[in-house]
Amino acid sequence: MNTKSIILKEVQLKGSVRSAEMVRKTGISRQTIAQHFRDLIKERKLIKLGSTHNASYIPYASSAPAPLSLSQSAKRARNQTAILLIHCPDKKGIVSEVTKFLFQFRGNILYLDQHVDFEKKVFFMRVEWDLNGFLITRKNIGHQFDQTVGRHFHMKWQLSFSDEAPRMAIFVSKLPHCLYDILARCQSGEWNVEVPLIISNHEDLRPVAEQFGIEFHYFPVTKTNKKEQEKLEIELLKKYGVDFLVLARYMQILSDSFIHQFPERVINIHHSFLPAFPGSKPYHSAYERGVKIIGATSHYVTEKLDEGPIIEQDTARVSHKDTVEDLIRKGRDLEKLVLARAIWHHIRRTLLVHENRTVNFS
Repeated sequence: MNTKSIILKEVQLKGSVRSAEMVRKTGISRQTIAQHFRDLIKERKLIKLGSTHNASYIPYASSAPAPLSLSQSAKRARNQTAILLIHCPDKKGIVSEVTKFLFQFRGNILYLDQHVDFEKKVFFMRVEWDLNGFLITRKNIGHQFDQTVGRHFHMKWQLSFSDEAPRMAIFVSKLPHCLYDILARCQSGEWNVEVPLIISNHEDLRPVAEQFGIEFHYFPVTKTNKKEQEKLEIELLKKYGVDFLVLARYMQILSDSFIHQFPERVINIHHSFLPAFPGSKPYHSAYERGVKIIGATSHYVTEKLDEGPIIEQDTARVSHKDTVEDLIRKGRDLEKLVLARAIWHHIRRTLLVHENRTVNFS
């Protein structure tokens, strides 16, 4: 194996290398190694990152897929995008450096939005770009971004890809309205999401799962077996590679240890009467008080009950003409809609959570 082949194999194995590493590994002079790197760049096999004295080299993203029809190619190009969600201390030059990084490797920016919390001096950003023609392979984008931009600005960032469908588990109890709405949106192709399983503490909604061809798992929960049941649920969720959970009117409180397994990845829905009308019949209590507005709230679940970062909310006006049944019907309509919006924001990767608040780049 010649020296250039050794260099190329080492880069492909590690993801990136520096010229000094190859000098030590091969025992060949620095000048000769440098020439080999220049040749590999000209042959479009490597990309150089950084300055001459501190450069690293990564594989050139030169995939050669099978020929596609014009319509297939257009659809694939349209669907293959990368999304970065960023937050960090606010300072000058952040937008410039992020966009320069993408431009340097031929990234075509499709969407860019930003927000600054002036009181806390925190910068937030969402940027999405076309992967068609981008010079860095998917597996190397995160590493190279962190090395080139992220660390310099002390960024916390998340990288995702639009053509990778997140896997969602649904937790339910007895009420079916949110479950039906979610499954209908999934089945119609409205959402790019996979639902491998439904988990419940009751058997009531098993027929709904079977109707949609989704596995249903029954975990009866009591005060004495809650810890053991949650452990089994977590094992099952990990087995199925679940990315996030939706509590579609699931009438159990998750333990702190369960929530810690899925930080900012458990979405809940409830009416917006809390804490004014707690208990099992909030609409009856609201009717007795003669409320004029009802609502629903969807939020990420945290250790503090119903106090997690709010994702979506909505309200509807009611009057003295509305019966308790009218309030319940209107309230459940709101619950379906608000929960659907929250899930949509999550799977579109438009949400950033910071100090119990969400920034939504929708």
